[in-house]
Amino acid sequence: MRVIITGGGGFLGQQLCRQLLVRGTLTGWSGAAEPIEEIILFDAQFHPGLLQPTISGTTPIRVELFVGSVDSREAVWEAVGKHRSRGSTSIFHLASMVSGECEERFEDALRVNLDGGRNVFEAARERGSTTRVVFASSIACFGGDAMQEPCTDHTKLTPQTTYGMTKTICELMINDYTRKGFFDGRSARLPTVIIRPGKPNTAASSWASGMFREPLNGEVCLLPVRRDQRHPMTGYRTVIDSLIALHELPSDAIGRDRSIGLPAMSVTPHLAEQALRQVAQERGLSLGPIEEHPDPRIQGIVDQWPVAVDGSRALTLRLPPVPPLHTIIGDYLDDFQPRGG
Repeated sequence: MRVIITGGGGFLGQQLCRQLLVRGTLTGWSGAAEPIEEIILFDAQFHPGLLQPTISGTTPIRVELFVGSVDSREAVWEAVGKHRSRGSTSIFHLASMVSGECEERFEDALRVNLDGGRNVFEAARERGSTTRVVFASSIACFGGDAMQEPCTDHTKLTPQTTYGMTKTICELMINDYTRKGFFDGRSARLPTVIIRPGKPNTAASSWASGMFREPLNGEVCLLPVRRDQRHPMTGYRTVIDSLIALHELPSDAIGRDRSIGLPAMSVTPHLAEQALRQVAQERGLSLGPIEEHPDPRIQGIVDQWPVAVDGSRALTLRLPPVPPLHTIIGDYLDDFQPRGG
């Protein structure tokens, strides 16, 4: 089996690759577990510091770094490799411009998120109906007057951001390509993923990781949203496990609606502070402060997103539940700050 991860140079792409290397197998077109022979990490750029832990060690699985952009049909076609063996192929399509970028750069959002998505889907279609595609969507698909509390897999999708619009269209394409038998697709509708290491990015939800990461680093967090802002979140380990579990589901178990909303907890900065204090006390850490620094642009985007989601369909399909908030913080410290500092 060959696995292609678009956005393979990003945080989730790297984490997914690591987990697949440990796992060693995925369900192939035959319905049986097949050994992974090759993982292709496809991205526009790679940061050397992130790569070594992924490709080092003893493993029979080849890891190839493919530099290219999903908006290039030629690059996607070459990476997916219609000229290669006709064995099982699985694609995890994670590559995307983030929410804040999409609001500022509309044309680029269409080029990368929409044209890029179609390039990936068409390349998968060329591989044939046995190809399996897992697409990383977003709760930004919800918005406007149709939003419910909580939003469910049956809530009407009326996104109020360009980012959410592109994710919604790709979800619908996954449904239709699967309906026509072009490939076996499924979409994971992700809540905001915490805690991302490194520097803040231009996602409108970047504050969700920042309000944990910066205090744990002993730095000040400048909070752009209200302290009582509710927002659906889940841990990065759970997201990776969910992407793999969604891949492993038999197609018939998913049904016609190929988009599965992942479970999430509704977290506020106030709740984050409480959990941080608990973990800091247990581990003897000194925390940096969280200070209010309102940003009307960020607050305006976040106001268009749901404050709670219902992941009961995912749980029925035995996708993993959300762990407690203090567990997510502990996982981050263990994975990215092993000395607790």
